Amino acid sequence: MKKMMNKVTHKANMLAMKARMALANPRGEGFVDTAIKILMAVVIGALVLAGLYLLFDKTVLPTLTQRIKDMFNYAG
Repeated sequence: MKKMMNKVTHKANMLAMKARMALANPRGEGFVDTAIKILMAVVIGALVLAGLYLLFDKTVLPTLTQRIKDMFNYAG
């Protein structure tokens, strides 16, 4: 029984030591940094898509539809 308790205590100590080492490690990226990068990419992508949509909706599409209508106008 004493041998089993020593094994369990040793495993718990090793797990605690690994956790302390991981938390004290100054290198690498944190989860917050990665989350902020992903959020920035999504927001910038949404702004670019909204700008392109406005550009195509107000500038390109009306002239494009008019050109297509003129191209298929067989009355002339």
